Amino acid sequence: MDVILTVTLVATLFLVMGLSEPLAGRLRIPYSVVLAVVGIVIGIAAVFFLQTPLTDALNPVAQVIVNLPITSQVFLYVFLPTLLFQVSLGLNLRRMMDDWVPILTMAVVAVVVATLAVGYALAPISGLPLAACLLIGAIVSTTDPSAVVGIFRNIAAPQRLTRIVEGESLLNDAAAIALFGLFISFVMRGVPDPDIGAALLQFPWLIAGGLGAGWLMGRVAVSVMSLVGRYLLAQVSISVALPYLTYVLGERVLGVSGVVAVVAAGMTLNLVGPARLLPAAWNYLREVWDLLAHWAGALIFVLAALLIPRLMGDVRLADLGLLLVVILAAVGARVFMLFGVLPLLSFARLSPQVQRPYRLAILWGGLRGAVTLALALAVTENLRVPAEVQRLVGILATGLTLFTLIAQGTTLRWVISRLGLDRLSPLDAALSHQVIAVALQNVREDVAESARDHALSRETVRSEAKRFGERLDEAVRLAEAGTEILDRDRITLGLIALAGRERDLVLEAFLQQLVSQRLVERMLSDVDRLIEATRLEGRSGYRRAGRRALGYGPGYRAAVALHNRLRIAAPLARLTAERFEILLNQRMILRDLHAYIDTKIRRIHGRRVSDLLHELLARREEGTESALAGLRLQYPGYAEELERQYLRRMALRLEEREYDVLRADGLIGPELHTTLRQQLARARGEVEPRPRLDLAVRKTELVRQFPLFADMDEAARKRLARALTTVYAEPGEVIVRRGDTPRSVFFIASGAVEVDTAGQKIRLGRGEMFGQLAMLGRQRRKGQVTVISHSTLLSLDETRFRRLLERQPSLRQAVRDSAARRGVRLVEGSLTGDLQPAPVAEAAASAPADPSLPRAEVRPAADERGPVPQRGIIEPRPGGAAETDAAAGAQAPARPGVEAAASEGAEQAAPRQGKDASAPVFPASADRDG
Repeated sequence: MDVILTVTLVATLFLVMGLSEPLAGRLRIPYSVVLAVVGIVIGIAAVFFLQTPLTDALNPVAQVIVNLPITSQVFLYVFLPTLLFQVSLGLNLRRMMDDWVPILTMAVVAVVVATLAVGYALAPISGLPLAACLLIGAIVSTTDPSAVVGIFRNIAAPQRLTRIVEGESLLNDAAAIALFGLFISFVMRGVPDPDIGAALLQFPWLIAGGLGAGWLMGRVAVSVMSLVGRYLLAQVSISVALPYLTYVLGERVLGVSGVVAVVAAGMTLNLVGPARLLPAAWNYLREVWDLLAHWAGALIFVLAALLIPRLMGDVRLADLGLLLVVILAAVGARVFMLFGVLPLLSFARLSPQVQRPYRLAILWGGLRGAVTLALALAVTENLRVPAEVQRLVGILATGLTLFTLIAQGTTLRWVISRLGLDRLSPLDAALSHQVIAVALQNVREDVAESARDHALSRETVRSEAKRFGERLDEAVRLAEAGTEILDRDRITLGLIALAGRERDLVLEAFLQQLVSQRLVERMLSDVDRLIEATRLEGRSGYRRAGRRALGYGPGYRAAVALHNRLRIAAPLARLTAERFEILLNQRMILRDLHAYIDTKIRRIHGRRVSDLLHELLARREEGTESALAGLRLQYPGYAEELERQYLRRMALRLEEREYDVLRADGLIGPELHTTLRQQLARARGEVEPRPRLDLAVRKTELVRQFPLFADMDEAARKRLARALTTVYAEPGEVIVRRGDTPRSVFFIASGAVEVDTAGQKIRLGRGEMFGQLAMLGRQRRKGQVTVISHSTLLSLDETRFRRLLERQPSLRQAVRDSAARRGVRLVEGSLTGDLQPAPVAEAAASAPADPSLPRAEVRPAADERGPVPQRGIIEPRPGGAAETDAAAGAQAPARPGVEAAASEGAEQAAPRQGKDASAPVFPASADRDG
């Protein structure tokens, strides 16, 4: 092959790729369709010029095109790993985990259903063995929804829906190729009717093996890349080698799915890379892979389209009937998944509610593309496959691809327009009029000020002001005549805008290198959940998503279990440090959002809505402060270390900006500017590592703050700290249930709980304990303890608690006092004997009051409560404290309750008012479990 002609052809292909994208935008059809049409035209033209007697001038070029070494191996080993790896790098994996059920269902299950539907539809009429028909079904089952994803992004479709379609596009290739490998092995061995059950049983091994191989390769690559952290291009080069080596290892060495292995390797780098690589290196790597994937995606469509004349060269009239059967079966399987399975997932709350127009758009946008043609080409190249099977596979797969590209691809925009998905809703249209009116008013003021500053001629200014005023009057008229927007909708729109601004602030913090890439992705995931929940459920969704962002995920609970049971502290220390840093940044961002409400949202939605947004934002601030206060209590001094690191990062960023300004103004030269930036890079490398968190030492400090253990010596405190088990609890979590056998005593290190016993509601805060009397009396619990704020509890089992009682006089006295005030008789000496419970209303303190700790209160059942205060502040009750303390022989100081630690639970259990306002207030460490 002539090298010069080959280079010229490749350069021409890149030119075609560059011109096809703007052409697709102008024609309003998918980019892949334009590329496919161009490839078909080039392929047909090459064959025509080789066969025509009209001219021989273009024969050398046509010969190069026809003889291009385009095989299935080129697609599967060169282009496919690039595309899969880039998509894996760009996915928001934490958000995808929220929707793993619909993604796997629409990817794996849909591929299996389509394979079976096409295979069993063809078997009775094609004359081919069932294995060959199922092979055709596997080839045509994979879809390329990139076109509909691009359109969904342009029309502002729900992010969750777009994410599900993207996840499906990533995984259905893996599922289809795995099934393809199974059925082509049956065809090559001459097995006419394979055992479908046995074939599908091999499927999990292909997937699981690919996941393991990809994870291992990804971890190795990240480790090597971290070793060459100073060399940016070396890191990118290693990332380029990763998907190809992983694919070859999976397919040729281990015999597992290479596609799954590449996806797993990309996901591993996506998860681990941001924490191990510098932000600049990670961003550069992502940009390089975006470019590589763009080239690979375009080339794979053009080159695959060049094959279409070759694959369709031996078509017969009877084949058209088989093609119609394949089309109907493939579309029918897609309809079954979208209108049968997907609604069931939505009904089970495993998938978002997908409106009918969106499902129709997904149905019509399920195009077939290069992967289908590559698999068909692999069959036609396989000499062990019968000739008739080769012919029909090439024709049917190519025919279906042409149908989807030409019939569906060219009309996709029209279908979406007919479905009304490209039009604003009445609410958005009304809001747009108001936004335009407010924006034009701001523009008028800015233009007038600019005209005065630059002393423009009055005549010009007057004429332009008149013209602009007419436009402003029209905008105001449309805003006043538009649909009235309800306050409820305004609140939802305001919260969406507020969450969008929060997302911008998170990105700004990352660009200023104040937050690492790993934490930014977690924070952005939380904000995305906030936006989606607000769109679906309004104000209640915003609150729920805000509380979820403060919660402990399954990974945190697993780290706690490792720490408590196996004494493996590293995962918990890392996650706790990350939580610390996220909460600190979250607190600063939430404070900045109040100014955004006053300057932006109030001008559009009015004072009443903005005041309510301030209140909702303040509640999120209180929840964040509560969670942060709990961590400060557990690990004193660590928050200050993180704040100090934050200030140092900010100082370095501001210093860098000053040097850039001086260089731009020409006050310093490029050599000095480079030297200064290198010094900053070294200083940033010293500041970047997160301070180390020592969990064991902090737990000892936490024990020291309990008044019950104030008289312990240091050695005893350390032994107790090792014996205590940390329990991280979220609002609404039930710690103790009625009827449970008591086996542990709980000490509240931070947060608050609510005890419901015999119709009475009691709140306990930091420094208090519960569960001791029921456990000592060996009685089943009569009360239920529910967490009302993000809390940290320390649990001590019965055996250790009894030993502690024997050694600790102050604890024994606290239990005696608690039992006496509740009318419970204790056997002197062991504190383990006959306990006779008295009425619960006599509950009282189990330790002397500590002015630094919050106080608990007894509250009636929910149906007896009075009005709920707006902020949920728990005030001390007049009379009750004096009455209780008189029994104890002392007057305890009044405290404002546990609101600082229980702001999230204030709405669930607010204090009563009115005739029952004199309910007794208990000092610290009261026993309340009944």
